[in-house]
Amino acid sequence: MKYQMQNKSVRNIQKELLSDNWYSLTKVTFEYLREDGVWETQVREAYDRGNGAVILLYNKEKGTVVLTRQFRMPTYLNGNEDGMMIEACAGILEKGNAEETIKMEVEEETGYKIDKVEKVFESYMSPGSVTEILYFFIGEYDVSMKVGEGGGSEEETENIEVLELAFTEALQLMKTGEIKDAKTILLLQWAQINQLFEPSFYD
Repeated sequence: MKYQMQNKSVRNIQKELLSDNWYSLTKVTFEYLREDGVWETQVREAYDRGNGAVILLYNKEKGTVVLTRQFRMPTYLNGNEDGMMIEACAGILEKGNAEETIKMEVEEETGYKIDKVEKVFESYMSPGSVTEILYFFIGEYDVSMKVGEGGGSEEETENIEVLELAFTEALQLMKTGEIKDAKTILLLQWAQINQLFEPSFYD
């Protein structure tokens, strides 16, 4: 993990690796300068799983989006009755290249091979405990780009179901709580605010 020492209110960072089983969990002890001038020792844990990318696949002519549905164990452990989540296609960056990674993930998860993507913003998704920056993309698709069934990587045991939904239906699922994945909600709201689809699709 790289630390850019630009904050003069932080000093004496010490790191202890707690786990390196899947990704790395680090205990960080440091001193923080409070507003009253006192240096206070603080302890935090940071989970480093690398950075990621996510994309909203959309078809303007049909007024549709492509999402995925898969089982997510952490949500199952925290109140999600069946553990299933509807999400935008996403993945961990490979070799640090967000654009190429998301194109690869799209083909792997959805079966669509797309050439052009547009980055719309980036965000720390859980800054209190996870180091990840997520890069958000949009990309157009049509039936001619379908080169496979998708479903994800067998090696990663993903078992992904591909969903093509009307954009208005996706917005409704967000409102009813059937879509409750943060990255997906952000992209759907971005698309709505920026009028990605013609007004007729909102009627």
